[in-house]
Amino acid sequence: MNVADAMTPRSEVVTVELPGTRDDVLEYLQERGFSSVPVVKSTDDGEEYRGLISRDDLIEHPDEDQLAILMREVPTTTADTSLEDAARMMASEGARRVPVVDESGDVTALEGIVTVTDVVRAIARGDIDGETAVGELAATDVNATYVGTPLTVAEREIFYANVPYAIALDDDGRMAGILTEVDIIDVARVVEGEDDTGESLADEDDEWMWEGIKAVGNRYLPTRNVELPNEPVHEFMSDDVVTISRKKSAKEAAQMLISNDIEQIPLVSGDSLVGVVRDVNLLAAL
Repeated sequence: MNVADAMTPRSEVVTVELPGTRDDVLEYLQERGFSSVPVVKSTDDGEEYRGLISRDDLIEHPDEDQLAILMREVPTTTADTSLEDAARMMASEGARRVPVVDESGDVTALEGIVTVTDVVRAIARGDIDGETAVGELAATDVNATYVGTPLTVAEREIFYANVPYAIALDDDGRMAGILTEVDIIDVARVVEGEDDTGESLADEDDEWMWEGIKAVGNRYLPTRNVELPNEPVHEFMSDDVVTISRKKSAKEAAQMLISNDIEQIPLVSGDSLVGVVRDVNLLAAL
């Protein structure tokens, strides 16, 4: 298969346009569950592809509002690239959504998007290899949190672990649920406020100094931020967790991911958690 056979064409790709703000993309990430959105700009030569904004970017830069600053450059591919080569690039670059571009014109045009989910869907259908046992593909390093941890802290745990999930453990250290970036984005709220920049001090040489150095008032700057609830993880996690065993194939894991609309499945041996099979792990099967 080539990328063109699996990608979402431009006519069906949701984009945000420069100039724009955080609110423009947050709507799609929250309401439609996207992991990222391409950024385009209208020019005299036509629509130009400029970059990508992911849910990670919004979480990592809560004080930034402008799309031009939030967006980042990511690897791109072309429609005639083989899907296996695109999957290899996704795995090596850690890219979940790869813009498909055409650079033959005056501007770089967006032709579509190919995602990890597109590759997983091809594995699930049997269009490309999926016979490898998931026990050979799963990550044995598992990111975890406690069910009573405040969501604000759990979000930081996910950020520092650089994975999109945390397995929630109960008082006995057993798996009680899973918290994902999607769960966090669902309850994130953009708020406006004021940041205190500190006391404004008069300098000793200033003619208007009163009785030495003295605070003459606070200065405030309007800000925008992402606010998360501070309630415990168990209020936001999914407790109906789908699991998989070592001997299942990548194809079977792909089918479970697609049918349950999830990005990772805990790997279990009996009642014990022994790893996590993420959708990106399945790319290694190719």
